[in-house]
Amino acid sequence: MSSDRVRWGILGPGRISAKLVGDGGHAANATVVAVGSRDRDRAAEFASRFGIPRVFGSYEALLADPEVDAVYIGTPNSLHHPQTMLALAAGKHVLCEKPYSRHPQEVVEAFDAASAAGLILMEAFMWRHTTQVRRFEELLPEIGELASIRASFSFVLTNEGDVRLDPGLDGGSLMDVGCYCVSGSRLVAGTEPSLAFGEQTLTSSGVDRTFAGLLRFPSGAVAEIVAGFTSRHRSLEAIGSKGNLLLHDPWMGEDGGIRLGDREISVESENAYRLEMENMSAAILGVGKPLLGRADALGQARTIDALYRSAASGSAVSLGA
Repeated sequence: MSSDRVRWGILGPGRISAKLVGDGGHAANATVVAVGSRDRDRAAEFASRFGIPRVFGSYEALLADPEVDAVYIGTPNSLHHPQTMLALAAGKHVLCEKPYSRHPQEVVEAFDAASAAGLILMEAFMWRHTTQVRRFEELLPEIGELASIRASFSFVLTNEGDVRLDPGLDGGSLMDVGCYCVSGSRLVAGTEPSLAFGEQTLTSSGVDRTFAGLLRFPSGAVAEIVAGFTSRHRSLEAIGSKGNLLLHDPWMGEDGGIRLGDREISVESENAYRLEMENMSAAILGVGKPLLGRADALGQARTIDALYRSAASGSAVSLGA
């Protein structure tokens, strides 16, 4: 690793990895030098498309490459934790695609391992890195005492063979897009929820096609989250005693606008993947701090776990103090 640039490897040349490399590849302090997949031909095609010099036909081979400083894990959800543990054991910093896990104990294990090895681990919620979100946070006090939060992320998924519908790969709408709503609600509230209630509709494979949840926070504020594979909607809105604050296109960040009451506030749109890659690389180089760490990843996993347990039992689940 040079003093100004981190050498990255990509585990899993899929759709999300293509977004990261295509957009995040413009990061000033990072360069992608390798890609690995269990299907070497797929990895080779990906490398050719993005000009990546080295190709590996297994994840383990990439992790053994001494010329790779950090890895991005863009494989299906169920592989995130085991591959992160392998990467950390190989001495690599890890940026793992969201959600890291629905199991809190796996988050604890991974961050303990990263800390013990002096490595950086970050969950890849790229939306959190934009100027739009920072401005949204700055404006939150203007709505007064927070009363409620509305967060939604849904799109139409018609391919019944999609990996996001595979229970063996930890598929489901809450895991795929609802995790953004959980992240947004926790950001707005500024704390962790104390109570979770969830309802879901299931596919024939047994994963949730739609998921609706309520989160109660210690302040008394309540968040309504809606996720699914049957409609198109994206929103994040905070409602307070003095007004409301709406973040346009919160998760993709392609529309940089914010509405405070009746006033539209324009914010320059920036590429979230580039900002995420620059933040992580700066932390690895020792000239910055990762935006997201253990506490955020653990809060995410605990909330997702509570929502799923509530949906299964039909009762609200307490998240404790």
